Amino acid sequence: MFKIKLLILLLISYLITSCINNAGDYKFKMNVAYIGGEYEGLILSNQLKSQLNNFRMLDKNSQYEVQANIAHSQGLYITNIDNTSDREKIDTSVNISIFDKKLDCFTYSYSETISQFYVLASSDQFISNSTAVEEIKVDNTEYLVKKFINSLSDTAFICNDIK
Repeated sequence: MFKIKLLILLLISYLITSCINNAGDYKFKMNVAYIGGEYEGLILSNQLKSQLNNFRMLDKNSQYEVQANIAHSQGLYITNIDNTSDREKIDTSVNISIFDKKLDCFTYSYSETISQFYVLASSDQFISNSTAVEEIKVDNTEYLVKKFINSLSDTAFICNDIK
């Protein structure tokens, strides 16, 4: 009886792993080009490579190249007159294009902006302000990359402009 249960569990685990291994194979593979922007560019590049690798879409020899840039801006965020706490708003903008190296044209373009804010501590002595800014930038970047990957599911990669 114990051997039968063990064999059934083995069969179920084999079926689950075979379904997982075949899921998410896309016919388009991509390579990530160099992304400038110092630390923020490095975070965007790592996020793109990680997400593309998770979906088995990352290939260094691919004809499709992902070109991207990211920008963060921050400013004082005023909600209304009654609030006594100051807030700082951080906007993150990302522009991602897919370039076809064989046809020498851009096949897909994605542009998105997201905003978040945090309650500003009253003094520059608090490390919580800089920590909040860095965490929000990383969270915004991760969210925008996931949105970009999700937008690729219904894309045909047809040249938009031939040089």
